[in-house]
Amino acid sequence: MNDLFLIRTESPIGRLELIGDGDAVTALHIERGGTLPHDGEPERTTAVLETAATQLREYFAGTRSTFDVPVRMAGTPFQLAAWTELGRLGWGEAITYGALAAAIGRHGSSRAIGGAVGANPVPIIVGCHRVLGSDGRVTGYSGGDGITTKLWLLAHERIGVAA
Repeated sequence: MNDLFLIRTESPIGRLELIGDGDAVTALHIERGGTLPHDGEPERTTAVLETAATQLREYFAGTRSTFDVPVRMAGTPFQLAAWTELGRLGWGEAITYGALAAAIGRHGSSRAIGGAVGANPVPIIVGCHRVLGSDGRVTGYSGGDGITTKLWLLAHERIGVAA
């Protein structure tokens, strides 16, 4: 962690941990079971991480609907394509796994899209919570406390889901 920077902030879904490289946010973790991956590490902040934490607090307060902090995500070309498309979704917009696959030219790869969505290193900022099953149901979420966290984020953005 010596070459990385770290800041934590409170949120309605638990503590958040932001990691950056000095120029961009590279990861966001949502507290799970009362812990974060780098709880033992001291905070080492940067202007980018401070801005990201402020924007996240504004998002949770309902005064911000878009993020404009720089992010740097490392992944496969497939993952990067999926995450780029996710980044195009705005506040209150949802997409299905199948539609996301089609949007990146990979029709029929809904399962692979699910894996890419679950591997998103900067959830909330890149809104992977906005992806639903083909029937409009919540099918899973890898951040925080899982589906409970995803349902909170969807309700916060007033995105309806199938029962």
